[in-house]
Amino acid sequence: MEISDKLLCLFNADVREEEDRYVVEVPKREVETGSVEPGEAYRVALISRAVESASESTETERPSSEPQPPVEPGELRYVEIEDIGKQGDGIARVERGYVIIVPGTDVGDRVKIEVSEVKSNFAVGEVIEEEV
Repeated sequence: MEISDKLLCLFNADVREEEDRYVVEVPKREVETGSVEPGEAYRVALISRAVESASESTETERPSSEPQPPVEPGELRYVEIEDIGKQGDGIARVERGYVIIVPGTDVGDRVKIEVSEVKSNFAVGEVIEEEV
């Protein structure tokens, strides 16, 4: 599957029926992190739930007093490695400059990762597919 470089966000959502239309809700975190703006129009791509079922995670409540990380464990993302950390691991930055550490990568690599660990100020991702 080819993913556009213009991809703003990726999330799981249910399609809900309301009278004469169907509604897909955008998670609040996507608006809060600046990925999307209320009142703007966007193109939406739908991917079968069967494809992503292994990566679905249950939503956990976190205190709302501090900014929430823009990623969740099990989330799949395409990232570009921008830097190398002190331990030699690749560093990718996503929304609000949030850091994802990706072992076994080099500057300039574009990879698909699965987020394996999330902390308040960084996450760790494992490469599941390298872009050729």
